[in-house]
Amino acid sequence: MQHLHFGDGKKYMIQTLGCQMNDHDSEVMAAIVENMGYLPASEPGEADLIIINTCAVRKKPEDKVASMLGKYNALKDSKKDLIIAVGGCMTQQKNSALYIKKRFKQVDLVFGTHALPRLPELLDRARHNKETVVDIEENYSPREGLPVSRLSIYQAWVPIIYGCNNYCSYCVVPYVRGYERSRNIKDIIEEVTALAKNGYKEITLLGQNVNSYGQDLPDNTSFADLLVELNQIDDLARIRFMTSHPKDLSPGLIDVVAQNEKICEHFHLPLQSGSNRILEMMNRGYTREHYLELVQVIKDSIQEVSITSDIIVGFPGETETDFLETLDVLTEARFDSTFAFIYSPRKGTAAEKLKDNNSYEEKEKRLQTLNNLQQRIAIELNNLLVGQSCEVLVEGTSKSNPDLQTGRTRTNKLVHFPGPGDLSGKIVQVLITEARAWNLLGEMREEPQ
Repeated sequence: MQHLHFGDGKKYMIQTLGCQMNDHDSEVMAAIVENMGYLPASEPGEADLIIINTCAVRKKPEDKVASMLGKYNALKDSKKDLIIAVGGCMTQQKNSALYIKKRFKQVDLVFGTHALPRLPELLDRARHNKETVVDIEENYSPREGLPVSRLSIYQAWVPIIYGCNNYCSYCVVPYVRGYERSRNIKDIIEEVTALAKNGYKEITLLGQNVNSYGQDLPDNTSFADLLVELNQIDDLARIRFMTSHPKDLSPGLIDVVAQNEKICEHFHLPLQSGSNRILEMMNRGYTREHYLELVQVIKDSIQEVSITSDIIVGFPGETETDFLETLDVLTEARFDSTFAFIYSPRKGTAAEKLKDNNSYEEKEKRLQTLNNLQQRIAIELNNLLVGQSCEVLVEGTSKSNPDLQTGRTRTNKLVHFPGPGDLSGKIVQVLITEARAWNLLGEMREEPQ
C-alpha cells in the first residue's frame, strides 16, 4: 500500500532495553520500518522516527525510559514531524501505557508486545493523529513471516517459543508476553537453514523457557528433538540457547547437548535463590537440592561445560539465613558468571503483596557480598584455561582497545587478542595467556577459518 511507504528519504533509530528477545524484536521493528523506506540514523538528532523498545522486568529500565523521553522533549519541539514511539514489555501493561500517554505528550505511539505485525498501520495513524495512538491489545498476532533486519551477519537470534506459563511470583513476563506459543519446527528449521546458507556461523535459540518448546504442539515435538534436527544443518558452526528453567531441564536434553557437536557447551540456568523457603515463595518449582543435582549431571555429562545463572537478592522476607544458603549454592555450583540484582517489585505480581522487612542498604550489602564471591570463583575457573587453546568466534574489534579482536569461546567466555585486520565472523584458535574475572586474554594460534 502506497500510503505505508512514507519513510522515503527519512531516518529511524531504535533504542532497546532488556533481554535478547527484545533485541530480536528490535531487529523485526527495524526491518518493518526499512520496508517503509526509512534508513538507519546514527544519532537521535538526525532521526525522523525514534522507537524505544522497553523492558518491564525491573524498575531501573522503566526509569530509563522516562529519562530518555525527557531528553527527547526538546528534540520534538525543534522537529515537529518527528515520530516518537514507545513499545515492548513495559507498554503492554495498561497502567504503564496510560502513564506514558498522560505524562509524555511528545509520544505519538504507544504499542505492546503483540502489536508488531500492525506497526506500519500504527505509525501511519500516529503521524496523522493529534492524540497519542495506543495499541496494547492482549490478543496474540501471528509473527511468522515478519521481516528481520539482523544486527550481525554471522550471529542470529532465532525465537523458538514466545510467552511463559510459569508465573514466578516476582515476574511480569507472563502478563506482558502471554501464554507459551511454540513455533512450528519446520519454520524454525527453514529459518536456520537459510541463515546458514547466507553465512551465519552461530544461532541462539530464544525463549523465556526453551525447555517448554513443543509442549503446546500437536505432534509432541520436544526441545531435544529440535536441537538434534538443527545440529544436522550444513555450514552451521554453533548452536546456543537460552533460557533453561531448572524445573524441567531433563537428563535427555543434557545428553543431546553432550552428543551433538554443534551445540555449545553452555547452560544459562537461573537459580534465583539458594533457599528452599524463598524458592517456594517465588513459585520456582524446584528445590536447591534438585538444582545442585542438575548442575552435577551437567558437569558429569559434558566436558569443559560452563554454567551461568541469574540470582535475585533481597526478595521479600529473605533472611540472613536464606541469603547464606544462596551463597552456599554459589560455592557448590561454581558458576562461570552470574547476573545478580536486587529484587524489584512488579505491579500485578504475587510477590508485590509480600511484606518486605529488609532495608535497601542491607540488600545492597548482600548484593556486593554475592558479587565478590562470584568474582573470586570466576577468576579461579578462568585461571584453569591459561595455557589452553580455545575455539573463538570473533565478534569484531574491542570497543576499549582497537588493537585487539574480541570473540567468544564455545562456553561463552569473552576473549580479547591481537589479530590482523578485522576478523569478524571468523573462527580462530586462541591460546589463553591471562585470566580475569569477566574475560580472558590470548594469542591467535593459526589462520582463521
